[in-house]
Amino acid sequence: MRIPCPFCGLRPADEFSTIGTAEPVRPEGSPALADWGDYVYFRDNPAGPHREWFHHVGGCRAWLEVTRDTRTHELLGVRMAAGARPP
Repeated sequence: MRIPCPFCGLRPADEFSTIGTAEPVRPEGSPALADWGDYVYFRDNPAGPHREWFHHVGGCRAWLEVTRDTRTHELLGVRMAAGARPP
């Protein structure tokens, strides 16, 4: 798989590290323990389009939000992560 980095161009996937899904939203304020447990441990495993965080560790070190189809690994979109790194 090749990932189009906005700064470095088309690069091999082994230059990137992923921390997983970009879907869950961190609980705000003082959430209940159960809400933290849901955020940390319970994730969906969708078949189809899915957003993930990628870090270009072998290049410009930018954080990217990559949308790919989990069935085919086709890249559907790549954009810079808001705030330069994932929340």
